[in-house]
Amino acid sequence: MNTVKTVMLMTLLTLVLVFAGGALGGQSGALLALIMAGVMNLGSYWFSDQIVIKMYRGQQVQSGPLFEVVAELCQRNQLTMPKVYMLPQATPNAFATGRNPEHAVVAATEGILQILSREELMGVMAHELAHVQNRDILIGSIAATIAGAISYLAYMAQWSMIFGGRDDEDSNPLAMIALMILGPIAAMLVQMAVSRSREYGADATGARFCGNPHYLASALRKLEMANRQMPMPKVNEATAHMFIVNPLKGGGLSALFSTHPPMDERVRRLEEMAV
Repeated sequence: MNTVKTVMLMTLLTLVLVFAGGALGGQSGALLALIMAGVMNLGSYWFSDQIVIKMYRGQQVQSGPLFEVVAELCQRNQLTMPKVYMLPQATPNAFATGRNPEHAVVAATEGILQILSREELMGVMAHELAHVQNRDILIGSIAATIAGAISYLAYMAQWSMIFGGRDDEDSNPLAMIALMILGPIAAMLVQMAVSRSREYGADATGARFCGNPHYLASALRKLEMANRQMPMPKVNEATAHMFIVNPLKGGGLSALFSTHPPMDERVRRLEEMAV
């Protein structure tokens, strides 16, 4: 079901891009914007493991509780063993990155080992391995590329209107205004929806990997509470979507723009799997 939803959301994002290109009077602008966004996101995607680990000062580990849990999950589910990193942050959280299972990284903060049991840690790392197995980094990069192209087109439309726009019959002033105002917002909302859909998918796959949905559900409750009480300092907003729970402060209207699904809904779905 999550796969179908992701396909529908990606299709919607593509349609927004097509509309944006049409608003500027043709497909050439859309193609140029897509290429520009693609080049920027390709580097981020290809070197994501190195960039993010350095950003959070991660250190690779080859022994200890975190490494042992990941190794056990990989052996049990016949998965490729990723590199395992520990992050020197007290706030409990975890993420996965890497362009494919052969170049994957799973990482957790030092704080996560302080509040989770071994079973709960297994649930968290199973969730991260699920992201790798489901190739969510690739899907997220594609969504970011299309959304970035739409933002470029909106920027182009703004300057086109300022300098007089196009005089040919293909241009549509009303569509260009709509693109400038609504295009980036629509692209961002759909991109966030793709991210939320992939989180649900990783929860479900992770629950199967660890063998008990309650492990992950219990861990998510603890992580949510801990991150509310002690948000992670110096978080790059561009990487916040990668963490298993949102490391940023937020509430109310900001929940609409969150890359993470509501925690109550995530826990409810996991508990239903255990029935």
